[in-house]
Amino acid sequence: MAESPPVATGLVAVWHAYRLPLLIVLSALYFTIWAYRTFSSRPKTQASASVPSSPRSHSPEKQDKLEATSEKQPTIAIPAKQNANLTRTTGGTTKLPAGPKRVQGKKPVKTIDGRRGSSEEPQPITHIQPIIFFASVTTTTEHYANILLEDMRAVAQEKAKSEGRDQGLLPPQIHDISYIDLDEYFLSAPKPPPTSPGTRYVYCILAPTYNIDTVINTFLAHLDETHNDFRIDTAPLSQLAGYSVFGFGDKSEWPTEEEGFCTQAKEIDRWMSKLTGRKRAFPLGMADVQSGTEEALKEWSTGLVETLSEILEAGGLGEGVQGSGDAAESDEEDADDEDASNKRKDGSQTMVDLEDIKMNGNSDSSAPLPIDFTTVGKAGSSEDNAKEMVPKTSPTYKSLTKQGYTIVGSHSGVKICRWTKSALRGRGSCYKYSFYGIRSHLCMEATPSLSCSNKCIFCWRHGTNPVGTTWRWKVDSPELIFQGVKEGHYKKIKLLKAVPGVRAERYAEAMRIRHCALSLVGEPIFYPHINRFLDMLHAERMSSFLVCNAQHPDQLEALKRVTQLYVSIDASNRESLRKIDRPLHRDFWERFQRCLDILREKRHVQRTVFRLTLVKGFNVDDEVIGYANLVEKALPCLIEIKGVTYCGTTTSAGAGLTMQNVPFYEEIVTFVKALDKELQSRGLDYGIAAEHAHSCCVLLASSRFNVNGKWHTRINYERFFELLERENADGTTFTPEDYMLETEEWALWGNGGFNPEDERVYRRRKNKNPPIEAPPAETPQEVTS
Repeated sequence: MAESPPVATGLVAVWHAYRLPLLIVLSALYFTIWAYRTFSSRPKTQASASVPSSPRSHSPEKQDKLEATSEKQPTIAIPAKQNANLTRTTGGTTKLPAGPKRVQGKKPVKTIDGRRGSSEEPQPITHIQPIIFFASVTTTTEHYANILLEDMRAVAQEKAKSEGRDQGLLPPQIHDISYIDLDEYFLSAPKPPPTSPGTRYVYCILAPTYNIDTVINTFLAHLDETHNDFRIDTAPLSQLAGYSVFGFGDKSEWPTEEEGFCTQAKEIDRWMSKLTGRKRAFPLGMADVQSGTEEALKEWSTGLVETLSEILEAGGLGEGVQGSGDAAESDEEDADDEDASNKRKDGSQTMVDLEDIKMNGNSDSSAPLPIDFTTVGKAGSSEDNAKEMVPKTSPTYKSLTKQGYTIVGSHSGVKICRWTKSALRGRGSCYKYSFYGIRSHLCMEATPSLSCSNKCIFCWRHGTNPVGTTWRWKVDSPELIFQGVKEGHYKKIKLLKAVPGVRAERYAEAMRIRHCALSLVGEPIFYPHINRFLDMLHAERMSSFLVCNAQHPDQLEALKRVTQLYVSIDASNRESLRKIDRPLHRDFWERFQRCLDILREKRHVQRTVFRLTLVKGFNVDDEVIGYANLVEKALPCLIEIKGVTYCGTTTSAGAGLTMQNVPFYEEIVTFVKALDKELQSRGLDYGIAAEHAHSCCVLLASSRFNVNGKWHTRINYERFFELLERENADGTTFTPEDYMLETEEWALWGNGGFNPEDERVYRRRKNKNPPIEAPPAETPQEVTS
């Protein structure tokens, strides 16, 4: 074999000795050249800044919109005030000012006319689309909103005839603020339809002012949060052609603006000015509901319509006119806003210097400190000037008392259930008697908190009960509430003694409350001292059935033992829950999930129940698997599945709920069987235990309550109180199985659930045919405890 040349052998040796450094140098050189060519060819205005997350809001809807916005090219945004000045000094040509530039990552440029969009020329205004927004508790504002709707519609039709459809005022739209997604309208302006790119929107907002918490408070909080969210442009509604606000107040209660007349309308006007880039199309209108209301509204609407015509003719509000964002007006308004934020209605300062705060936690400020509803402890004395949740002079008080509520203190209530009247007359009790042995005439339905953090579409009290996410009202003592609800209940029972058909023996029994259902309205665990209230119930041997909406995990975790703990499960996924419960919390789904984890931990300490309210068209179709996932997560002792009850009010219709959304009992049965089958397929030991067909309600129970092939869903109340007293005395714990009783034969699945001791009464002019027979009983599986 021939030997290799010395030169070749030397090169091979050099390669083997230095190949690693050579490869590294060549790779670095290649990537350097590639990076230089790539970045040098990009536009200079491009940036790679990303939008950071905000600790203020975790709304999935808002995040989706922000992500959609972030897909656009990043540009340099020029403040509106600078834009206006540049336009005047450069003859309409925008030049970048010297000095630091404010870069907004992946946001479209803000054009000279204040609109946010692409750098292309904005479309000329060809049509104006008014949108009327209103909020109403007593339906008064709703009435005037419809008057405004008809007036503007008539004007639009008249202009359509005279000017044609090529350019003009479109018929207005109308929305109740209680039933809209605020992010959809007040996070960004609606986009014009593709067929009419020159359409611009004008918001007309009608707002009453109340001294109680209503949806107006939620609306104002949303405007505040939107303006202060650093991920969002400070004027996200600048694409609107303009806005105007009209307020309703009561001068008999608040004679002057300084004393509170139309305060909330003024606040809405102020925030809308900020969010639209000061596009106030017409000045704030105000009217006294006691006199001259319609005349004041007519005068305001006439001026507003004239302004809309001017916008169509001039192509905008015009430079230098009120509402155009002129620099002089802007400075003046900024000063007014600063004064308004630093002063209260009575003129006192709300900002307290740190040196003025005393070590004991009090301050010289008269502003009441907000109470954290998750705090559990002894009730302290509330601030003297803390406002009441439901003052006696408020429309909420008037409305609730008219509906049969007895308001106790400033935030609690009690009411007689229709099943109580039915049981007193021997016509049957509610499903709780079939499932758990609660006779309706021995049950008191009450709540220590009329406020709630949801606006469920099937709630009977839309716009009536207050809403809120934190407790910031005067706090009544548990003793006052306990005595008040008992007295209110007994008074209402006494009113029924002369009702035809009331049985004497049942009336006598009803004068001794044995059970308390904390599920009347509002959120019971919202009350800061719910545990002390429960102790008072149990001290008088009243069972406690507490229902919560899975939005207050801290309070749920701190809750003491109750006879039975319910959690409302109104949807199986985030989107359905948002549409049905319409929660006020931004992190509602995370709160919901945490409550399920807490429920799983409590299942061996007390009876836990899922309450599923089925709303046809919302949470029934294709959601069995989702519900099974939630059951698997929390493993509740019992699952109540009930069809929604339609209350037949205009507010329900406004929420999108009609009789078409009420499922038939056969549909409930079909859903229950499907859910039971899905749970069995996952190895979860549940079975269909009982039913109350008259209430369209079926009960699924864990195999823990099936002993020797027989269901034990009823409660031994005497045994519960014995175990509870022993636990309080020596700390001996007990489980739900320790106080269960066998379910009555007539209540079992397949037997209908109506107590044979009662008389079934059919109303006149109703279908007198015998009810459809319930499905045949299914043999329960042999399970062990």
